[in-house]
Amino acid sequence: MNALDPVVIGVVQGFSEWLPISSKTQVLLVSTLLLNVSVATAYAFGLFMEIGSIGSAATYFWRDVLRVFRDRKLLTYLVVVTAVTGFVGVPLFLLSEKALSGAYNVGYPMLALGLILIGDGIYIMISREKRREKTFREMNLRDMIIIGAMQGLAALPGVSRSGMTVSTMLLLGYSPEDAFRYSYLAYIPAALGAFGATLVFTRHQIGSVASQLTPEGLVLAVLTAFVTGLLVIGALLKVAKRTKIYVIDFVLGALAIAGSLIIIANYSNLAAANATLS
Repeated sequence: MNALDPVVIGVVQGFSEWLPISSKTQVLLVSTLLLNVSVATAYAFGLFMEIGSIGSAATYFWRDVLRVFRDRKLLTYLVVVTAVTGFVGVPLFLLSEKALSGAYNVGYPMLALGLILIGDGIYIMISREKRREKTFREMNLRDMIIIGAMQGLAALPGVSRSGMTVSTMLLLGYSPEDAFRYSYLAYIPAALGAFGATLVFTRHQIGSVASQLTPEGLVLAVLTAFVTGLLVIGALLKVAKRTKIYVIDFVLGALAIAGSLIIIANYSNLAAANATLS
């Protein structure tokens, strides 16, 4: 292991978690290349690395976290979204290893998401009617269930959690600032569940990665993801406040498509390497 490997993995996790490019897939790619582990092991490690990003979100939004039990609307939102996420996501998580061992290319879901975002941006830009942006306080139970279901789908390899939730909220008509903020808040309990699932179902795979990184390297990777995430969240929320919604759709869509094309182009090599390791 190179001394810089934990830093590289941490930066990739901390940066990609908050963009529509599937952090677990990016960590999967980097881990297989740097640590020479199987695709399934690298996928489990990508979910484990979310503990650093949980810290980023909880620290950045500490005021929102503290007001959860004083704000009935926010509490209801987090309970409903998290419950639906678990209902949809846990079965998909258990199926993910089988998907990764087959012909499933994790780049295609990201490509589809990018095209949807760009399509929505084009519609908003050319529409004669100016769409009124909804606020979080207007959110109803139906929208909460939809957001939770879309977040649950992110348990599949290649599907971006933030991409799914932010784009869903934008498509439902919420303001960009609320879409980013409440997507990131919903991430905290969902990611804690994903982190716990890796410890329960894939602890041996996590142990094999930890033995290569060493305990110190693992801590360094998590801390790097934490610091990087704080910087990225702050920057994205500033952009969301002053940028037109269709521009955000175009930028997020372009990032998702670019990331997906890189993965699609290289995934066959990863699959071949995975077969050699198996």
